[in-house]
Amino acid sequence: MSEDYRIVELSTQECWEILDRERFGRLAVAVNGDPDIFPINFLVDDQKLLMRTAPGTKLTELVINSAVAVEADGRDGDTAWSVVLKGVARMVDSFSETYADDGKALETWLPSEKPIYVEIIARSMSGRRFLRGSAV
Repeated sequence: MSEDYRIVELSTQECWEILDRERFGRLAVAVNGDPDIFPINFLVDDQKLLMRTAPGTKLTELVINSAVAVEADGRDGDTAWSVVLKGVARMVDSFSETYADDGKALETWLPSEKPIYVEIIARSMSGRRFLRGSAV
């Protein structure tokens, strides 16, 4: 395996741009020192992450401890990236219909009912781009 690689720290703006184009990530929560991680679909609006969920473990853990982390990553050829947002989650009462109109529809992978909307406000964010092979 070649050691020909480069790691580039991303600016906060670059991290938001990546999150804005991604729609899938992982939500990390911890209750009483017991960590959990869940796959989520999300979208970005005005530097907030929005997701949908249903009653269950994920929602219960968010209510008990609203401190969360969201990680999204991807790869395109010789370039990969990873963004981690640490923030605070809270349930929101409603979700604007405008997202469907502007191409930012908050869809879920499974056709299950997910009537509860959660907003995650960032406290910190970090990201890295990994360049390998011909991208270097």
